[in-house]
Amino acid sequence: MKYFNQIGAVAALTVILSCFLTWISLPELGIRVSGFVSEGTGFGKPGLMNAIMSGIAFILFLVPAVWAKRANLFFTGFNMAWAIRNYIVMTMCHGGDCPVKETGLYIFLGATILQIIMSVFPYLPLEEKNKPQ
Repeated sequence: MKYFNQIGAVAALTVILSCFLTWISLPELGIRVSGFVSEGTGFGKPGLMNAIMSGIAFILFLVPAVWAKRANLFFTGFNMAWAIRNYIVMTMCHGGDCPVKETGLYIFLGATILQIIMSVFPYLPLEEKNKPQ
Protein backbone atom coordinates (compact mmCIF):
# COMPACT_ATOMS: atom_id res chain seq x y z
CA MET A 1 0.00 0.00 0.00
CA LYS A 2 2.93 2.30 0.60
CA TYR A 3 3.95 2.20 -3.06
CA PHE A 4 0.51 2.54 -4.72
CA ASN A 5 1.22 6.08 -5.89
CA GLN A 6 4.55 5.08 -7.45
CA ILE A 7 3.00 2.04 -9.14
CA GLY A 8 0.21 4.25 -10.49
CA ALA A 9 2.74 6.74 -11.85
CA VAL A 10 4.65 3.93 -13.58
CA ALA A 11 1.36 2.63 -15.01
CA ALA A 12 0.59 6.12 -16.34
CA LEU A 13 3.99 6.23 -18.06
CA THR A 14 3.38 2.72 -19.44
CA VAL A 15 0.09 3.87 -20.98
CA ILE A 16 1.88 6.76 -22.67
CA LEU A 17 4.70 4.53 -23.94
CA SER A 18 2.29 1.84 -25.15
CA CYS A 19 0.68 4.40 -27.45
CA PHE A 20 3.89 4.22 -29.53
CA LEU A 21 3.62 0.41 -29.87
CA THR A 22 1.58 -1.37 -32.53
CA TRP A 23 -1.98 -2.00 -31.37
CA ILE A 24 -3.47 -3.74 -34.38
CA SER A 25 -2.40 -4.75 -37.85
CA LEU A 26 -4.41 -5.30 -40.98
CA PRO A 27 -2.34 -7.85 -42.93
CA GLU A 28 -4.62 -7.76 -45.99
CA LEU A 29 -3.98 -4.05 -46.40
CA GLY A 30 -0.43 -3.97 -45.00
CA ILE A 31 -1.37 -1.42 -42.31
CA ARG A 32 -0.03 -1.28 -38.75
CA VAL A 33 -1.91 0.98 -36.34
CA SER A 34 -0.54 2.40 -33.08
CA GLY A 35 -1.95 4.96 -30.68
CA PHE A 36 -0.49 7.87 -32.63
CA VAL A 37 -0.08 6.50 -36.17
CA SER A 38 -3.09 5.22 -38.06
CA GLU A 39 -2.44 6.17 -41.67
CA GLY A 40 -4.70 4.41 -44.12
CA THR A 41 -7.58 4.16 -41.64
CA GLY A 42 -10.14 6.59 -40.29
CA PHE A 43 -9.07 6.20 -36.66
CA GLY A 44 -7.20 9.48 -36.31
CA LYS A 45 -4.94 9.47 -33.24
CA PRO A 46 -6.81 7.22 -30.79
CA GLY A 47 -4.09 7.25 -28.13
CA LEU A 48 -3.75 11.03 -27.90
CA MET A 49 -6.53 11.44 -25.33
CA ASN A 50 -5.12 8.56 -23.29
CA ALA A 51 -1.65 10.11 -23.35
CA ILE A 52 -3.00 13.47 -22.16
CA MET A 53 -5.08 11.92 -19.38
CA SER A 54 -2.20 9.68 -18.29
CA GLY A 55 0.15 12.67 -18.22
CA ILE A 56 -2.22 14.51 -15.89
CA ALA A 57 -2.70 11.36 -13.80
CA PHE A 58 1.08 10.92 -13.55
CA ILE A 59 1.39 14.37 -12.01
CA LEU A 60 -1.56 13.80 -9.68
CA PHE A 61 -0.14 10.48 -8.47
CA LEU A 62 2.94 12.34 -7.26
CA VAL A 63 1.15 15.26 -5.56
CA PRO A 64 0.64 14.46 -1.86
CA ALA A 65 -2.72 16.19 -1.37
CA VAL A 66 -6.25 14.93 -0.86
CA TRP A 67 -7.62 17.06 -3.72
CA ALA A 68 -5.09 15.51 -6.10
CA LYS A 69 -6.14 11.97 -5.17
CA ARG A 70 -9.80 12.85 -5.68
CA ALA A 71 -9.17 14.54 -9.03
CA ASN A 72 -7.06 11.57 -10.08
CA LEU A 73 -10.13 9.33 -9.81
CA PHE A 74 -11.79 11.39 -12.53
CA PHE A 75 -8.80 11.40 -14.87
CA THR A 76 -8.04 7.69 -14.52
CA GLY A 77 -11.74 6.81 -14.85
CA PHE A 78 -12.04 8.87 -18.03
CA ASN A 79 -8.82 7.28 -19.25
CA MET A 80 -10.23 3.80 -18.65
CA ALA A 81 -13.46 4.64 -20.47
CA TRP A 82 -11.51 5.99 -23.44
CA ALA A 83 -9.29 2.89 -23.48
CA ILE A 84 -12.36 0.64 -23.65
CA ARG A 85 -13.73 2.81 -26.44
CA ASN A 86 -10.43 2.50 -28.33
CA TYR A 87 -10.42 -1.27 -27.89
CA ILE A 88 -13.96 -1.60 -29.25
CA VAL A 89 -13.40 0.74 -32.19
CA MET A 90 -9.99 -0.63 -33.15
CA THR A 91 -10.80 -4.33 -32.98
CA MET A 92 -14.09 -4.29 -34.91
CA CYS A 93 -14.20 -6.01 -38.27
CA HIS A 94 -14.87 -3.64 -41.19
CA GLY A 95 -16.11 -5.03 -44.47
CA GLY A 96 -14.83 -8.51 -43.76
CA ASP A 97 -11.33 -7.36 -42.75
CA CYS A 98 -10.69 -8.31 -39.13
CA PRO A 99 -7.61 -6.75 -37.50
CA VAL A 100 -4.96 -8.77 -35.70
CA LYS A 101 -4.58 -7.62 -32.09
CA GLU A 102 -0.95 -6.95 -31.22
CA THR A 103 0.86 -6.99 -27.87
CA GLY A 104 0.85 -3.19 -27.54
CA LEU A 105 -2.94 -3.18 -27.22
CA TYR A 106 -2.84 -5.62 -24.31
CA ILE A 107 -0.06 -3.68 -22.57
CA PHE A 108 -2.14 -0.52 -23.05
CA LEU A 109 -5.29 -2.04 -21.52
CA GLY A 110 -3.41 -3.70 -18.65
CA ALA A 111 -1.62 -0.49 -17.70
CA THR A 112 -4.90 1.44 -17.84
CA ILE A 113 -6.60 -1.06 -15.52
CA LEU A 114 -3.63 -0.95 -13.13
CA GLN A 115 -3.71 2.84 -13.21
CA ILE A 116 -7.35 3.06 -12.12
CA ILE A 117 -6.85 0.44 -9.40
CA MET A 118 -3.96 2.43 -7.97
CA SER A 119 -6.02 5.63 -8.01
CA VAL A 120 -8.86 3.99 -6.07
CA PHE A 121 -6.46 3.02 -3.27
CA PRO A 122 -4.04 5.95 -2.90
CA TYR A 123 -1.47 6.13 -0.14
CA LEU A 124 -1.67 9.43 1.69
CA PRO A 125 -0.08 9.65 5.14
CA LEU A 126 -2.37 11.45 7.54
CA GLU A 127 -1.12 13.96 10.06
CA GLU A 128 -1.97 13.25 13.67
CA LYS A 129 -3.43 16.22 15.46
CA ASN A 130 -2.48 17.00 19.02
CA LYS A 131 -4.91 15.30 21.32
CA PRO A 132 -5.68 17.11 24.60
CA GLN A 133 -5.13 14.96 27.65
